[in-house]
Amino acid sequence: MLFATRLNSFASRPDLFWPAGSGKPGTLALMTRAATVEGLSGVDLNYPDHLGPEAPEQVAAQAADLGLALNGFAMRYYGDPAYRAGAFTNPDPAVRRRAIDLTKRGIDALARCGATLMTVWLGQDGFDHAFAADYGQLWALEIAGLDEIARHNPDIDISIEYKPDEPRAHALLADIGTTLLAIREIGAPNLGVTLDFAHVLYAGEQPACSAALVARHSRLLGVHLNDGYGARDDGLMVGAIHTVQTIELLRQIRRDGYDGAIYFDTFPDISGLDPVAECAANIATVQGMMTIVDRLDADNRLAEVLDRQDAVGGQRIIQEALLGQPRASSGTVGA
Repeated sequence: MLFATRLNSFASRPDLFWPAGSGKPGTLALMTRAATVEGLSGVDLNYPDHLGPEAPEQVAAQAADLGLALNGFAMRYYGDPAYRAGAFTNPDPAVRRRAIDLTKRGIDALARCGATLMTVWLGQDGFDHAFAADYGQLWALEIAGLDEIARHNPDIDISIEYKPDEPRAHALLADIGTTLLAIREIGAPNLGVTLDFAHVLYAGEQPACSAALVARHSRLLGVHLNDGYGARDDGLMVGAIHTVQTIELLRQIRRDGYDGAIYFDTFPDISGLDPVAECAANIATVQGMMTIVDRLDADNRLAEVLDRQDAVGGQRIIQEALLGQPRASSGTVGA
């Protein structure tokens, strides 16, 4: 499996890696630290934050020299205070144009690096109060902006990462339904979806179900694994809270043919964890979960209980796979 990670995580606990007084680590320093994680395949870079004055090709070459592939770019719009009122949906046409043109420059930079995945999270596009916006106009602006960036370079995949809220009280692309609706309305073949586990949870969704909907109506271009309690974007370690749902998601995306990276969007920096140890733990967790997925797929009983929508039988099988519980004495699981 390919494993990628959130690069900013590696600024956590700088005292464990850099000499005192080294200052804020830059992109190369963060990639150098990330490269010490055994089994890590690649990194995503935030655009424009992680590029700085260096040419995109130079940063990609630095990653390659460290043994890391460039998984893709993630657009970030918070660098301009004007985007607080929206990026693609900003009421000021000049600000909207700035956001769209910034995204196009990011797509061009990504293409120069030889990578093809641009993740777009439009958290600033939404609303906070009643009677604050024309919702139909907001939607039309969002569709127009996404359509323009998707058609800018058809060889670059544009993946929408949805999230219910934050920083806006209500995000416009808040859940799997609105995201798939937007993709269907635009109709560009290079548009798809990134599922962020914590975002999906606090959108009130079952992650594997959302993945199945993506496979039916669009393309799954990215999977961000983490965990949380379902009320916000906690960014906890993989499987820390929702182990069973994570295993179900991994099984679903493998059945649907997902072959992209598993990206760890976790926040060790929030509580000062060792990011190298935290990332290594995430990799080990997913690898262990995949052995459970193998075990489940080799169990002929699972398809039978799912066909019957037999929740009791399904729980017996997953708990047996997890805990080594003995098979039911009855010949029928769930009987």
